[in-house]
Amino acid sequence: MFTRRLFMAGATAGLIGAPAIIRARTLWRDYPFSLGVASGDPSSDGFVIWTRIAPEPMERHGGLGLGPTHVDWEVASDGGFRNIVQHGTAIARPELGHSVHVEISGLLPDRPYHYRFTADGEQSLRGSARTLPAVNASPTSVKFGVAGCQNYEAGFYGAYRHLAAEDDLAFVYHYGDFIYEYRADFYFAGGLPFRPVRQHAYRNLISLDDYRLAYTQSLMDIDLQAARGAHAFLSSIDDHEVVNDWVSNVDNWALGIPGDNPEAPSAEIFMLRKAAAMQAWYEHMPVRASMLPRNGMVALNRELRYGNLLSMQLLDTRQYRDDQPCGDGFKPACPDVFARNASVLGRAQENWLDANLRTPAAWYAMAQQVTMMSLDRRRRAEEPAKILNLDSWAAYEAPRERMLARIGNLRNCVVLTGDEHQNFAGDLVLNDRVVGSEFVATSISSGGDGSDLRPGSQQFLAFNPEVKFCNDQRGYLVCEVNRDVWRTHYMVVDKVTTPTNILSRRATAEVASGQVGLRMA
Repeated sequence: MFTRRLFMAGATAGLIGAPAIIRARTLWRDYPFSLGVASGDPSSDGFVIWTRIAPEPMERHGGLGLGPTHVDWEVASDGGFRNIVQHGTAIARPELGHSVHVEISGLLPDRPYHYRFTADGEQSLRGSARTLPAVNASPTSVKFGVAGCQNYEAGFYGAYRHLAAEDDLAFVYHYGDFIYEYRADFYFAGGLPFRPVRQHAYRNLISLDDYRLAYTQSLMDIDLQAARGAHAFLSSIDDHEVVNDWVSNVDNWALGIPGDNPEAPSAEIFMLRKAAAMQAWYEHMPVRASMLPRNGMVALNRELRYGNLLSMQLLDTRQYRDDQPCGDGFKPACPDVFARNASVLGRAQENWLDANLRTPAAWYAMAQQVTMMSLDRRRRAEEPAKILNLDSWAAYEAPRERMLARIGNLRNCVVLTGDEHQNFAGDLVLNDRVVGSEFVATSISSGGDGSDLRPGSQQFLAFNPEVKFCNDQRGYLVCEVNRDVWRTHYMVVDKVTTPTNILSRRATAEVASGQVGLRMA
């Protein structure tokens, strides 16, 4: 008989590795690893492995009681688990949604490893992750992915199945928007409405239970499970993990009404909602205990060093940013865009970044959420004034100039960005001088199927000569970096309104070592 449990076991062979052995006898009413497994935050001697026990995932507490659950874990040097190098038992606590975060250390550098969990006779899918090279190593190359913006309602996650199958990825940087905090009756693509391809189980997210439900529903997608099980993830946060366009302790979009809304929550009330959102995020991400929320805050900024080849700075552009000027949205600049005391990262994070950039590396990367190029968003020639995205670095000219000055002082620096639901490749310009390049990754599903070019793209490119490539399809990036060149491949799928799709490489952008500015290969 073909049962759901047998399917979950067999799925491992096709997605991640050899099938796990599932015992016939079980104490669970249903499969306890329904949300898959994941790894993240790799180091030269280990990484984090994650799962969450949820035999009835859409039920309160995942169908479990309020007591802790013991979960066994194993790490092996081979996919068949013949050579188990570490093992232990973790406690899945109800206070953290019965999630498990095990920080593995003591492994060999620059090696592939495999992991799995067992709970009361049931075995999880098998995941894989790779340790980083030693800090003082001199690797010749690295290959990694960039992905994010996965609105469950706007499209299926088929792009993640392709990402799972990418060979030799050292890790995947997920820039955020793992969930969306609202249900919509329709979405727009190309100016036309379309119905959600599947529907959120909630209308809006307010409480911890609400946010847990959102992650649960997304993580039940087997394509997303495949990607998280195949590669170690570097997880970050953008806006929709909390509410659209939030910054610091401000929610300008409460009840869908921007600006000075008397019914908008106070900063204290908003921080209660943010604390619930951050806890739910932590519960479902493969991140270290140092990122456990404290007073609603998460220490999101951190550094990844791939030997002396790559220094990647994971930045937080939400928690310390000043309120968007000019009332937010897409508008011409107002005087507040040029405020000298404006902040995106906050002074402490800027100091932390400056200290990290003192350590030499062949390449530096700023992995962050919102576009750093100051782009003119007009798509019609008759529009009279430059239009800015006021939820991007373009709305904060003083801190943007400080960041571009930092980048200009580095020999090889690129910026990796998400949020836009479209692909961009462009140069970063300070005082008419190119100082670096930015690669903006499209969404996994947000925005629907899209098309090769949005209406008005030719006019958009004419207004923005620093942009060398734009595209409006869904997908992800694959970055291949060696000592001589950084190549970013724009991988796109033909559609997301069906569960399966076709992947293609739409374009490749290159930056040569020692040179500023990119070119399309």
